[in-house]
Amino acid sequence: MNNDFKVIFLGTCACNYSRYEHRFAEDLRDSFDDDARRASSMLVDGHIMVDCGPHAADALHIVGIAAEDITDIVITHLHDDHFVPENIGRIAAGKSSHLNLWVSEDAEIDNIENVNIKRMKKLESYDISSDIRVTGLFANHDPSTSPQHLLFEKNGKKLFYGCDGAWMMTATFNYLCGSRLDMMVLDGTVGDYEGDFRMAEHNSIPMIRLMLPSLKIKEIVTENTKVYLSHLAPRLHRSHAETVEIVKNDGLCVAYDGLTVEI
Repeated sequence: MNNDFKVIFLGTCACNYSRYEHRFAEDLRDSFDDDARRASSMLVDGHIMVDCGPHAADALHIVGIAAEDITDIVITHLHDDHFVPENIGRIAAGKSSHLNLWVSEDAEIDNIENVNIKRMKKLESYDISSDIRVTGLFANHDPSTSPQHLLFEKNGKKLFYGCDGAWMMTATFNYLCGSRLDMMVLDGTVGDYEGDFRMAEHNSIPMIRLMLPSLKIKEIVTENTKVYLSHLAPRLHRSHAETVEIVKNDGLCVAYDGLTVEI
């Protein structure tokens, strides 16, 4: 049994991805463009999808993952760049067994054919497979969308996914204290400037710089933690290459569509 997590970023964009939509690859696996970001989504260990928005099913095809390989989809919140029931139905349709759809316990969603809806209570852990468990954590985002950040654990390794949410809520911070994460994916919607009105729901790079020392002093992040920015809004950032340069001295990595990380 492999003790490592394998993560593929299927999409890394906030909701204004349409700026680069004409540059999306449709068929070729090697044609991802670092600046052509699809709606945020991530694949864990080849079978667990985090969020399923307008591009997720096509992104699976591009990275060579068959829809029938997906056993579980975990939804962070119900905004339509993260949750498209029709695309979840597309993935579920070709499966011989039911697809598991994990959502926050208060999420108001309709039934989807061939899908088992599993509701998550905050701060409770659930076995999502024989070796992976997931915990829903409080997220500072539009409460009408039933938001949650996610903590995945596998054989002692820990992966935090926190896109679409500003700063870190108290209960989540306290839960993560001392966790010594192996990988942390943070919302990076806003670029390297101050004074953006989205600060109550989304992070800017200056906000993340302020957070990192506190995350380190409470041993949520260590010198070995891989910290990635995702959910970037192209209109609020410079190019991917420029953003990589901007944050390299902060110890941050910038995710891009198709990036594969093993921890």
